[in-house]
Amino acid sequence: MAPLENDLFLRALLRQPTPRTPLWMMRQAGRYLPEYRATRAKAGSFMQLCMTPDYACEVTLQPLARYRLDAAILFSDILTIPHALGLGLEFEAGEGPKLDRPVRTPADIDRLPTLDPERELRYVMDAVRTIRRELGGRVPLIGFAGSPWTVATYCVEGGSSKAFARIKSMLYGAPQELHRLLAHLTRATTDYLNAQIRAGAQAVMVFDTWGGALAPAAYREFSLRYMADICAGLIREQDGRQVPVILFTKGGGQWLGELAATGADALGVDWTTDLASARAAVGGRVALQGNLDPSVLYAPPAAIRAEVAKVLASYGTGPGHVFNLGHGIHPDVPPEHAGAMVDAVHELSPAYHR
Repeated sequence: MAPLENDLFLRALLRQPTPRTPLWMMRQAGRYLPEYRATRAKAGSFMQLCMTPDYACEVTLQPLARYRLDAAILFSDILTIPHALGLGLEFEAGEGPKLDRPVRTPADIDRLPTLDPERELRYVMDAVRTIRRELGGRVPLIGFAGSPWTVATYCVEGGSSKAFARIKSMLYGAPQELHRLLAHLTRATTDYLNAQIRAGAQAVMVFDTWGGALAPAAYREFSLRYMADICAGLIREQDGRQVPVILFTKGGGQWLGELAATGADALGVDWTTDLASARAAVGGRVALQGNLDPSVLYAPPAAIRAEVAKVLASYGTGPGHVFNLGHGIHPDVPPEHAGAMVDAVHELSPAYHR
């Protein structure tokens, strides 16, 4: 494959010096872009968009044509594993994901098959290979998966949830069964991410979207330990280069010190935690990614620039910072406002790397 022209993102994840702060956006390939909506219409459905490598490649590259970003992220979904497990995933307009065959009994867990990512999730690997070829070494490609806990919430609830009543009932009432499910998902996720790395992903990220819904002891037992298991099982060098691992628990600011002990190279930080506090909590053990409030992008460009400056100042000087939003970009953000954020990072961040 082509040599990497811009490796700032990978260097920052490994806390190596960079001339400026690299950046990308969570959900950078998404509904806020009119070109994404056009490709989505061609594909016919969200799942067809994910499952057709050429379409997945097309939308992955779209934000790079607009913005000076330092990484591409595979266009896919955190629920590809439940889909491959035969749980009947569908995306209903305006209602989010639905699983026709949720996992709620010991027998349901017993029936879960063992995944071969190159077979059941071949379309993802083909997308990774296609994207790497089309990137031509411009920037690195990020692969990703949902955390076992987060994916389990969808498997048990049958879709999105606010109260997490069914899975928390399992957590407190039948913890041994939930551990069986989480162990199964951890093996599948580790194999899935390793397959992405072998196909060409140059860094991987684990999205623990719902870890923040847990009490501290439950977080450690049912989310953190399984992400640590994934870190321990991942390929960490490929094609002569280290493959960094990013963990991100939304709402997980209080656990950053413990997350830093998992073996991850970097941690995502949402906008509810100052980067200065996060940096103190991790004590230089890992890089940090974040953490502009996505809602800042509704503001005028001058205000966006001022908020970018605050995030950069909060992290301070030196290596180990990847600029990002604190969560995914909102679908109704004007694309030019995202551009204002990107331009501000390029213009303001070099002062922190002298």
